[in-house]
Amino acid sequence: MKHPLIKIDEIPAEGTVVVPFFGREVHVYKVNGQPKAVANTCLHFGGPLECRDGKFICPWHGAEYDMQDGRRLKAPARPDARLMVLSTRIEDGVLNYVWGE
Repeated sequence: MKHPLIKIDEIPAEGTVVVPFFGREVHVYKVNGQPKAVANTCLHFGGPLECRDGKFICPWHGAEYDMQDGRRLKAPARPDARLMVLSTRIEDGVLNYVWGE
């Protein structure tokens, strides 16, 4: 299965862009020039995430996550929490979600 997320040239050099994903949202951004897509869902209570100061921060309760690997940096999310990073592939200038290939 393959689902287009965004054209590569629409991904900002800094910060993120939020795109729709099967009725939900994902943050798309670059780490060391490589595109990444992460579910826009805090693992503490399911709130949306904001990109601030190079981290994902939940405005509801203040949980923080690393943008490189999605690991939890600050409570109240569980110490072992890690954001869902989507499996992606670039084809014809488009970042695609891929699954089961």
